[in-house]
Amino acid sequence: MPAGGSPVTVETAQRLAEYNESAFQRYARAAHRLPWRIASANRETGHLSIFRTLVHILNVHEVWLLYIVPGRTRELDQLFKETYRRPTTWAGFDAYSKPVWKGLAEFYATLTPARLNRRVQAPWMPGTYTVGDAVLQTTFEQAHHLGEIIGIYWQRDTEPPQMMWIPLTRRGRR
Repeated sequence: MPAGGSPVTVETAQRLAEYNESAFQRYARAAHRLPWRIASANRETGHLSIFRTLVHILNVHEVWLLYIVPGRTRELDQLFKETYRRPTTWAGFDAYSKPVWKGLAEFYATLTPARLNRRVQAPWMPGTYTVGDAVLQTTFEQAHHLGEIIGIYWQRDTEPPQMMWIPLTRRGRR
């Protein structure tokens, strides 16, 4: 990596994207199977419930990779005034989730080394960083929030879904 350049390669970023979607979908499927009162209950975590934490993870990926990276930061103020980005039901969640993951797939499919090294800036954070940094930001933030959901599962004496890197990214897995 050149000094100040992306901390990840295109291949690594694409593998992280595969992992992020796989882990997220496992947690979303598991949450869908829970009674709504459990999935939406306030558990005093950062985003209060399993449901709202999953919505926040979608927001993070969307804002960073589909708005900040392409230079659409002027649209951010209006973005979350759109109620479909703040779903309150599983139907709304599914309707929001699908275009976010589709947009992310398109984003990762068009990555190049030059694009990964491009500098970007989020309005709420000081300084600039590479697109590769934004990829890691979204990945680590998702892992952090899935950790909150794991805590909720363990509080209920329930084993959480799998999120380990190797089992979820092993080639040829089912």
